[in-house]
Amino acid sequence: MIERANANDFHALHELVAPARARLKPETWDYLMGGGDTETTLLRNRMVIDQVALKPRVLRDVGKVSVRGKLLGHETRLPVILAPIGSLQDIVAEGGLAPARAAAAYGVMHMLSSVCKPGAEEVAKTVPASHPRLYQLYVRGDADWVDGMVAKAIAAGCCGIALTVDLDYYGRRERDIAKRYVPTARVTDGAGDPWQAQFTWKDVARIRKTCTVPLMLKGLSTAEDARIALEHGIDVVYVSNHGGRQLDHGRGSLAELPEVVDVVRGKAEVIVDGGFMRGTDIVKALALGAQAVGLGRLQGLALAAGGEAGVVRMLELIEDEMRRTLGLLGVTSVAELGPSCLAPTTPVPRESWLDSAFPLLKEGY
Repeated sequence: MIERANANDFHALHELVAPARARLKPETWDYLMGGGDTETTLLRNRMVIDQVALKPRVLRDVGKVSVRGKLLGHETRLPVILAPIGSLQDIVAEGGLAPARAAAAYGVMHMLSSVCKPGAEEVAKTVPASHPRLYQLYVRGDADWVDGMVAKAIAAGCCGIALTVDLDYYGRRERDIAKRYVPTARVTDGAGDPWQAQFTWKDVARIRKTCTVPLMLKGLSTAEDARIALEHGIDVVYVSNHGGRQLDHGRGSLAELPEVVDVVRGKAEVIVDGGFMRGTDIVKALALGAQAVGLGRLQGLALAAGGEAGVVRMLELIEDEMRRTLGLLGVTSVAELGPSCLAPTTPVPRESWLDSAFPLLKEGY
C-alpha cells in the first residue's frame, strides 16, 4: 500500500488527484470517478458548470469577506456538505468515520450513507454530540424496516434524514462491469433493490408523519417533482443525478437547479451536487439559489490522498478559493450572491471532464 501523502503538502486541489489514484486500486478508482453507461450525464455535470461565467463588479469594499453558510438552522463554516458515498470503506479503511471527523473538525456537515460502514451509531461515538450530522437512506426493506432505520439514525443524533429517490434501478456502471468489480456496499446491501423500485410518494407521506427531524429527498431534478415534494412537507430538496452514475443522457445538475429553486421559493432549502470540484463551482450554485453544495468525488479524492487530514486540507483550499472568488466578484458574503453575478458562456474545450476541473493534470503537475 502506498503511503498517504502529508496533507500539508497540498497547495492546490489538483494535487489531491495523483496521490489518490496511486493509492487506490484501479477498480476502486473507476468506482469513484466513473459514471453510468456512456457517462454522458457525468460529462454534462461539468459541462453545464463550465457554461456559466462569473460577472465581477469592481470598486467595492471587499476587505472582509465571509463564506459561512447555514443549513437546517445550523451555522456552518462553509456552505457545503460532504455528500454520501456508499462504498466509502473501499476508498479509506476508516469508512464513514474519517469524513465525519473531518467535517466536525472543520465545521461543515457530513451526510452518512446507510450502506457505508460503520453505521450511524459507531460514527456518533467519534464526533461531538453537538455537531450536526445527516443521514442518507437507501430503501432496502419494507415499511417497518425503513421506519426502524430512520428511528435508529435519529437516536444516533442525526439532525436530518435524506431519502434517496433516484436509485430505483442500479445504474449500469460499465467501468465496474468491465472489471467485474462489485463494490462492498453492493455485496452486503444490494439485495434490497426491489424495495427501492417500489418506493413511492405514499411512503414519503408515511415517513413525513412520524419523522421528528427535517426530511430531505435526494435525487430530484425537475420542477414537477419539487412541487410534489413541497406538498409532502419536505424540508430540503436535494438536486442530484447521483453524480452521473444512474440515468444516462440526463441533464447536468446545475442546469436542473434553477427550475427547482423557482418552484421552492424559500418554502424548503435546496442542496445540489454533481461535478462540483472547485470554489468557483460552488459559488455558481449558490448564486443560482442553493443553500449548500454536496462534495462527493472531491471528498473521495481527499480521503484517498490524505485520509481525514486530507479532507480538512481540501476544505481549507475550497474556503480559500471561495473567499477569493467572492472578493473578486465584488461581494462580501454568500447572501449577496444572485443570478446577476452570472452570465451564459461557451465552455472552453477540454479532453475530459476531469481536465475541466484540474487542467494542470495533463501538464504533469
